[in-house]
Amino acid sequence: MERLSLLRTMMLIRAFEAGLIARADHGFQLLSSGGEAVAAGVCALLSDEDQLLSSGRAIGPALARGLDPGEVMAELIGRESGPNRGKGGRGHLAKPSAGFFGAHAVVAGNLSIAAGVALAFQVERRPGAVVCLFGDGACGSGALHETLNIAAIWKLPLVLVCDNNQLSVSTPRNQALAPQHLFELATPFGVPAASVDGMNVLAVREAAGAFIGRARTGEGPAFLECLSERFASHSTATRETRSREEMAQIRARCPIDRLGRQLTTEGLLDATRWAEIEAEVNAEVARALALAEVAPFPDPAEALRDVV
Repeated sequence: MERLSLLRTMMLIRAFEAGLIARADHGFQLLSSGGEAVAAGVCALLSDEDQLLSSGRAIGPALARGLDPGEVMAELIGRESGPNRGKGGRGHLAKPSAGFFGAHAVVAGNLSIAAGVALAFQVERRPGAVVCLFGDGACGSGALHETLNIAAIWKLPLVLVCDNNQLSVSTPRNQALAPQHLFELATPFGVPAASVDGMNVLAVREAAGAFIGRARTGEGPAFLECLSERFASHSTATRETRSREEMAQIRARCPIDRLGRQLTTEGLLDATRWAEIEAEVNAEVARALALAEVAPFPDPAEALRDVV
């Protein structure tokens, strides 16, 4: 069932990140914990013909897009069996052949690139859509307005998705961005836009699916704002600035628990099936960790290979 698949995807992302962070060599990471519904909902209706670009918070989007967890884990800990041979890491993880055009560590750095990919789709008359996932911090960049402008003029098959977790590192959104609603940034360009609860994977899937569908049929770009929460500090190198009380309220909105409760109420999930899914994702994470552990590090002689 599709909703159980969404639940499993979110649980896999959460368990994968827990397994990664338990390693001493986890490195500098930006975690998707709390934002799993955005990644899973956006990717739910993507086809093999579509391409996804993400920000540097790439673990959730990559797994939701269907990249092999073993390959992703290897890339994150710098092993040769990763999609980018261990040289891209979390901030530049990419596998276009699997529909994941790539992560971009620079804030707003993926926006104009996404427009370029969408233009290539249009010129080559490819049937798919391009989806670009970025954080609210990117909404303060001129690149967003430039991308909206060119996408609107040329009716590019581009869906811009803002994962608005309401924090730029530790700065609250309302202290960094003047617009009351970020999705309204698309209005001056005549680009259809909407805002949804980013903690509700079904709402994200429905809204994203509608925009992706219209992009595929040549109706042009769209802008989707997903209001989410971040369950961890900005990165593994930054401290948490929110109080315990605030974090308790935020964690109470867990998208995994929310969908689990809904499916249980509808009689589609019980404790036994929940435990089965949990065991499945834990086994998948254990496999990913084992594969990454035995993979070699890149040869130092390759340091400048693939650099242009």
